[in-house]
Amino acid sequence: MSNATLLVSCPDRRGIVAALAQLLYGHGANILDSDQHTDLDAGMFFQRIHFDQSDLRTDETTLRGAISEVADRFDMNWRLEDPNRKRRVALFVTKVEHCLYDLLLRERSGELNGQVAAIVSNHEKLRPVADQFDVPFHYLPIDRDNKAEQERRQLEILAENEIDLVVLARYMQILSEDFLAHYPSRILNIHHSFLPAFIGGRPYHQAYRRGVKLVGATAHYATTDLDEGPIVEQDVVRCSHRDSVRDLIRKGRDLERVVLGRAVRWHLEDRVLVYGNKTVVFD
Repeated sequence: MSNATLLVSCPDRRGIVAALAQLLYGHGANILDSDQHTDLDAGMFFQRIHFDQSDLRTDETTLRGAISEVADRFDMNWRLEDPNRKRRVALFVTKVEHCLYDLLLRERSGELNGQVAAIVSNHEKLRPVADQFDVPFHYLPIDRDNKAEQERRQLEILAENEIDLVVLARYMQILSEDFLAHYPSRILNIHHSFLPAFIGGRPYHQAYRRGVKLVGATAHYATTDLDEGPIVEQDVVRCSHRDSVRDLIRKGRDLERVVLGRAVRWHLEDRVLVYGNKTVVFD
């Protein structure tokens, strides 16, 4: 079966669902599942359509042309994706390994529709993990004087490996505006806090001092506003006055793995649409 996924977003108005359904039916496509959402406050419509195109009566170029015509009529942003194509992923890490191990194991088990093609780090510590999973490891130490040069090298590595998604798996460096501009809504970060609480560094220590009863983790797209990009997934776990900072870190790391894993999987399955500083995540 040859499947495809169509994602659309546009100002909300009548007739969008019918127009897309009729278009696909007219070209011989069979809709397998469809999900939609309307943001009434923003006046925006979003839809994800997964369909079988094995009996398509036209070629892909013709189908794309027809979608483009409907998109022009509704002022629509759209993209047509092949869910059978494994996306190429780069993992950026520093010294902490739990998210790195988790994503590599998820890929190995077939849980992710992607291939980890490169691991990039500003420290050598996690090279043995990359070697264990037979993934190329790129060591690019960063200091105040060479940051711009090393980011250029990182971008070269991403281009050479045809990377679709960059995952900051506890990468403890702030990316420049120029770097972020190369991968808009394609750089996922895990922040060890339930944002917008405790942004910045050492959030578990901040949480401990505040005496919170919940700690969390947040996966979001990286933007120029530190820890304020569009949120893809979050989760929390209870804590108490008996928990030390070390306890909070242990509980939080369990969450970080799960939350980042979900966000990466949803991105690779084309379930996320970004608008403004928010996301729609389809089931």
